Amino acid sequence: MSQRLSRARHAEGNSAAIEKAMSGIGIPDSQKDTFLRWAMGSLWKDFTELRMNQRLIIENEIRNLGLRFPNGTVRKQYAACFRLPADRIRNVDIAGAGELGLNFSMSEDGNCSLTGMPAKAGDYVLRLRYETVDGEPASELSIPIAFNPNPRELWKNKPTDPNIPYFKPDMASEYVKVEAGADGLPRKDIVAASQRGRSHAQEGKARDDDFRVHHCPESDWYVMAVADGAGSAKFSRMGSRVGCDTVADHCIELLADNPDFEEAIHAFGNDRENTEKRTVLTKHVIDIIYGGAKKAHNAVKQTAELNGEARLKDFATTLMFAICKRFDFGWFIASFWVGDGAMCLYDDKKKIIKLLGTPDEGEFSGQTRFLTMPEIFRDKDVVSKRVRMTIVDDFTALYLMSDGVSDPMFETDRNLNDFGKWKEFSEHLRSGFPEDGIGGVELSDDNEKAAEQLLGWLDFWSPGNHDDRTIAILY
Repeated sequence: MSQRLSRARHAEGNSAAIEKAMSGIGIPDSQKDTFLRWAMGSLWKDFTELRMNQRLIIENEIRNLGLRFPNGTVRKQYAACFRLPADRIRNVDIAGAGELGLNFSMSEDGNCSLTGMPAKAGDYVLRLRYETVDGEPASELSIPIAFNPNPRELWKNKPTDPNIPYFKPDMASEYVKVEAGADGLPRKDIVAASQRGRSHAQEGKARDDDFRVHHCPESDWYVMAVADGAGSAKFSRMGSRVGCDTVADHCIELLADNPDFEEAIHAFGNDRENTEKRTVLTKHVIDIIYGGAKKAHNAVKQTAELNGEARLKDFATTLMFAICKRFDFGWFIASFWVGDGAMCLYDDKKKIIKLLGTPDEGEFSGQTRFLTMPEIFRDKDVVSKRVRMTIVDDFTALYLMSDGVSDPMFETDRNLNDFGKWKEFSEHLRSGFPEDGIGGVELSDDNEKAAEQLLGWLDFWSPGNHDDRTIAILY
């Protein structure tokens, strides 16, 4: 009650003061109401014009910032940062951002960000909305933004016709679990995966790559093979399959019970400076490794002859394979490699790598050599060029991969000799490509999910690299 009385007295005082002022300047009583309405109207007009001008000044200031949102790509992380005069505007928002899968935020000092995962392709207009002066309508600035289609989504994935000759599934994976030994320590396992490339999937063509992995429980030998059928050869998918199966079966048979070979390995492994022992071991390696490669060549040739309407080059394929076993002095590895791709021993602890051969090119750039070329085996230096044997204390992983993996991961043959590049590759393998939604591979002991993880990892995106992808890993 006392507050209302106080306000009433205050109003009466103000009214009396106005009356006194108008009388003091000689305004007749009959004109005082008219003058008061005119004065208040003029002041209100000036006041509203002032507020509008203040709003326009702020709008022009923001317009002169030249805000532009960069283009983005559908389902790829988007981020745009800019700054606004936080001391002169409030209730800031970007209308339409949420519908496109974006989120807007603004800090107290005016730092703004527009982030998210664009949901759809197209050209759009976002509206920056904000308030300036009390009583003035909200201001709005239209800013165009565009999102390009995700290149990955432009590719078609047509299934391979199951009725074609030599049909094979569009993808394959395998995990070989090796139980701990008598000492209870973990043993190395194998994981392998092969996926049809996008360029083949686009046209519904078959996967040309293949692989074969095996651990011999009786002899403890590991056998691994990877082959890349030539894209230009109409039955290369069969050439790669026959190549892998032939060398794997050949090695498994000869390694099941071969005391002479293992005795030669022991002798050389414990006396590596002895040239005579090296010679004896080399002969065994040639019989098994080179003999397996030659047998694979003949098997593919026989397959072509049985076809009746095909030539050997229609089954063209590369081939790399390795046999491995751990002895008391370390790991013994022997291998053969013809064609491109990569085969490498990787040791993360010692920070060293060892290529088990050299990727070879054909007569012209971009070509390669194939198991199916008879001249490969007529070369007098074929053994020294293509057969390797080595002994190492231990290693982190043995990688065999087709060029569908090595090309995007290493880009050049020179980089295959760079430990840093292999380190980077191993980290990509472990962490995946989160920006593309591709998970990593957990290369831990007895991880039976590794095959599924590796197959998913092969779907990584690399512009211009859409060939079949195959990789086998002993770890």
